[in-house]
Amino acid sequence: MELKYARCAGLDVHKDTVVACLRIERDERVRRTVKTFGTTTIDLLTLQQWLVDEEVTHVAMEATGVYWKPVWHVLEPICALVLANPAHIKNVPGRKTDVKDAEWIAELLSHGLIEASFVPPTPIQDLRALTRDRRQFHREASQHVQRIQKVLQDANIKIDSVISDVMGRSGRAFLDAIVMGESDPEKLAEHANYRLKASRREIVEALRGVVTPLHRATLRRHLQMYDAIQEMIAEIDAEVATLLEPFRRQVELLDTIPGVDVMTAEVILAEIGVDMSRFPTAEHLVSWAGLAPRNDQSAGKRRNTRVSKGGQWLKATLVQAAWAAARKKESHLRVLFLRLKGKRGPKKAIVAVAAEIIRSTWYMLSRDEAYREPASTLPDEIRREREAKRLVRKLNNLGYPVEMPVAAK
Repeated sequence: MELKYARCAGLDVHKDTVVACLRIERDERVRRTVKTFGTTTIDLLTLQQWLVDEEVTHVAMEATGVYWKPVWHVLEPICALVLANPAHIKNVPGRKTDVKDAEWIAELLSHGLIEASFVPPTPIQDLRALTRDRRQFHREASQHVQRIQKVLQDANIKIDSVISDVMGRSGRAFLDAIVMGESDPEKLAEHANYRLKASRREIVEALRGVVTPLHRATLRRHLQMYDAIQEMIAEIDAEVATLLEPFRRQVELLDTIPGVDVMTAEVILAEIGVDMSRFPTAEHLVSWAGLAPRNDQSAGKRRNTRVSKGGQWLKATLVQAAWAAARKKESHLRVLFLRLKGKRGPKKAIVAVAAEIIRSTWYMLSRDEAYREPASTLPDEIRREREAKRLVRKLNNLGYPVEMPVAAK
């Protein structure tokens, strides 16, 4: 097998230890040296110096949780690093030890058999950490809103049946008044905003309940937590805006995609960066995002078309944007969703729309161009005729014999 890196090392990284296998090949003779280091800063610097003394040029390690990140930061200045997906470099079952794992990683790396995972530059990593924290805070805020709704239902307060947002202007005014001790539904209803569609009588009846001191105390605690989380989200938004200043152009480009707003564009850039040369083609990016159907074929039959795992943060954001794009009238993405929905169902259709969004992102960032709706490839008359034939065929399959009349010329 062809040798690619003569002086390399493989690392098996854990929480408290790093097992390093040094592999040096010269004149077809291989020397392997295995050492174990701690994960404190002084131990990692010792590892760094050892690799420098041995003139190691390439180092590979597995992506194990967050434990690989400190090692990466220490070794990045001295050599080329390769981050491997653990699922792609599994050894033969029954031969797993920390030493064997390090030796196996070094052996694969020496022959160039490890496909490097995408590790964005430091500014994008910082942006990614902030956007992920922000998403987590949004989830926590939603959990507190759900608990508030649970307390209201326990007190038989039905305001979420007459207003769309419990934490909106009217809903928050109701909650603050209830926490302050107000229990008269007529007085509570005076806090309603004039824009509410529900009548005053409906609002009064929805606010009529039995609120105990425990309910008020519980509501107060959840409202305080909700407000604190909103303050943290505002701080993160300011930090994200600062980090995104050099990439404002890219954010504006992605904002032109149907279904993608500024916050979604920020998440996309935080996950994939702005340098599309890391992905040879748009399809590579679609696969990396976890939106491409897996290859599972045997004996000429395709057994499974589920999308691959991975890219959970990006995938969730893209699917959410795809649902918004599917509701936008006169857009290519909506047409794509409706066309596939009848054939494959809504779930597979929305995944296809999400894949189309990230595919367009690759082209837009590569070419520095805004989104353009693709030109229709079929004239309207041909499209209508095909749709009519499809509907006639569907009626015939359901047992309703129908013949399509010949269109008048």
